[in-house]
Amino acid sequence: GHLLRLHNRPGNVNDGKSSIPFLQALFRQIEETLGSGYTLRCRMDGDYFKKEVLEELDKHKAGFALKVPFWRCLDLQSRIRDRRRWRRVGDGVDGFFTSITLEKWERQIRVAIYRKRVFHETRKNYQLDLFDPDDGTWEYSAVATHLEMGVRRLWRFMAGRGLHEKIIGELKSALALKTIPTHQYEANSAWRQLVVLAHNLLANFQIETGVVQRPRTHKRTTHWVLRSAHTLRFEIIHRAGRLIRPEGRLTLRLQRNNRIENQFNRISEALAKAA
Repeated sequence: GHLLRLHNRPGNVNDGKSSIPFLQALFRQIEETLGSGYTLRCRMDGDYFKKEVLEELDKHKAGFALKVPFWRCLDLQSRIRDRRRWRRVGDGVDGFFTSITLEKWERQIRVAIYRKRVFHETRKNYQLDLFDPDDGTWEYSAVATHLEMGVRRLWRFMAGRGLHEKIIGELKSALALKTIPTHQYEANSAWRQLVVLAHNLLANFQIETGVVQRPRTHKRTTHWVLRSAHTLRFEIIHRAGRLIRPEGRLTLRLQRNNRIENQFNRISEALAKAA
């Protein structure tokens, strides 16, 4: 649930184009702080499907699962059109593996192609023209990987990216990451670093005070069931109370509530042990 690194890029620069220096700095940071004994796995969206990104991941022996854009040069449409047997991945989801050769990149890539049956209007795109309307409405996606995963496990691993998006959403809504406080790039970058620091401190606070561990699954999400900043504010910080001085001793008096009292006592004991 922690953020390892954040870069405040200019608004006119694509994520993928500016990702190489960021990835290099990130890998260097991991080696300097955590060591080299970790197996690294990255899952990224289609903006990062670039030759330079793949080469950087290979250099650091980082496993990857990258969304693949439906570029015409890849001709994934014909693979879908010619496919007769799909493997069931989950409810309404099927998939299969194929291999594509990128001559300009001088490499061959293993790609999983998925289709998901939907029952709502989808945005118009060329994928829907591949099949007769009587075959249903499908949304298609493709994932490039060299991880030793089957088509079902890879789908679940990529589904774990949903937690990334959830954390980014919380940073924006609860910790003001989307705020632009000044007209100076350096000051705005510093602001975002402070937001990341606040997020990581909240994560550490919960881990140190006994948050529940999450069972490991193929989605490979966080080890911990972390509550949002909104929830922490509601349960711990935003509580009605009164500062009083009985016998000259400053005391915070809260409403009588056994559950809240036990929670505060547990947090206090855990913090004392952590110190």
